[in-house]
Amino acid sequence: MAATKSDSVALATTDAPPEADPTSGVEFALRLQAEAAAVMAEVEEIELLINQAKTESARHETRRQAANDKLLMAAEKLAAGAGGSPKELTELANQLVAVGRKAALMEAQIDLLEGKRRSATRLADATKAHADEARAFVGLPAKAGQGRTRTAEEAAAGTPLDVSLEQGAPMPPGVSRMILTAQEDMRREIARQMHDGPAQSLTNIVLQAQIVERLLAKDPDKATGEVHQLIAMVQRTLDATKTFIFDVRPMVLDDLGLVPTLRRASRDRGRRVGIAVDFESVGVDRRLPVDLESGLFRMLDDALAAHTAARPDTVSLHLDWGEQLVIELTAGRRPVPVPDPDLPAEGADLPPALADMVAERRRAYDDAVEAARVAALSRLPEQAWREVASRARILGIHAEMLDDGARLHIEVELPEDAPASAVAPEAAAS
Repeated sequence: MAATKSDSVALATTDAPPEADPTSGVEFALRLQAEAAAVMAEVEEIELLINQAKTESARHETRRQAANDKLLMAAEKLAAGAGGSPKELTELANQLVAVGRKAALMEAQIDLLEGKRRSATRLADATKAHADEARAFVGLPAKAGQGRTRTAEEAAAGTPLDVSLEQGAPMPPGVSRMILTAQEDMRREIARQMHDGPAQSLTNIVLQAQIVERLLAKDPDKATGEVHQLIAMVQRTLDATKTFIFDVRPMVLDDLGLVPTLRRASRDRGRRVGIAVDFESVGVDRRLPVDLESGLFRMLDDALAAHTAARPDTVSLHLDWGEQLVIELTAGRRPVPVPDPDLPAEGADLPPALADMVAERRRAYDDAVEAARVAALSRLPEQAWREVASRARILGIHAEMLDDGARLHIEVELPEDAPASAVAPEAAAS
């Protein structure tokens, strides 16, 4: 039996997809807007914490310098026999390490907070952009006081939004867990390095001071040699603590800039493993924004540490300050020489069979040379490259691996208002 016209209309109406509920779209847009506001509120709190941490860090650094001066004066007095005691020396050393540890922890906390601020700002920008798109999709007008939305070109380039959002709900749980995990990993690493380094050295200093104290009561003549040994132990501990603080957050980076800091890092990294790192900076270096300088230093210092740990024969770090900053870090080993085959000159008139044999030997020689070159490469470990690439994405700079992973190539667009460094060449070299 044929279907009637009314049946066809009813069937078509039944099969049609249901209309979208505009209420759900409005709720979704409002939730996105509230989420962006919550993240921006967190950014403001982080900025407040960063300012407080920087003030506290400067206070700890002042205390550390004062403790260091007191320790050196006490050691000189004890060595000259002008007063002081091993017990006082030990107490001053303990005080110096405690203050240095607090300063290092505070600097690490500043770096962590700055990274958290950048991540939260990017999250707020992305969420706000999606909220604006959702509001436009459901026909809601743009909320007053929130500024404009990004153009397609700005969104593709990752340009942040210039928005002003109201205070809102707390940070999303996923972001909070990520930040807490990063904080705990940082604290765990600092605690481990302090335990394995300065803490162990201080234990040895205490034992040595106790030996000196007993010898002073029994045999003062023998105590003199032990006092000299104690002073040497204190000096080594001071050097190790300074190295630890430099690895966590070098003070010279804030004072002098990127080039002097990288020059010192290259020298220190190479000296620890007995490799002369070739450092070169061409052109007039410039001061960069704090987050960019910190990020670049951390990227290159981590890559230097990874390369020098493999103990290659050569390591070089080259900076070229032109219209943009181009950085190249390379590492390698001396290739095994391949004996040059005794072959006729190319283009020589040879019988066909002999010409084929000569061509085959020439190809074998070229293959051996290439194999020697590849074997001499010192590749950046995969884990180190992932960390460098991640920081590069966060900072918005170009980084790539060349020569099968043996050459790190970085390009940085220089801000137009970045001032030239005022550091004198002799000061930078030191």
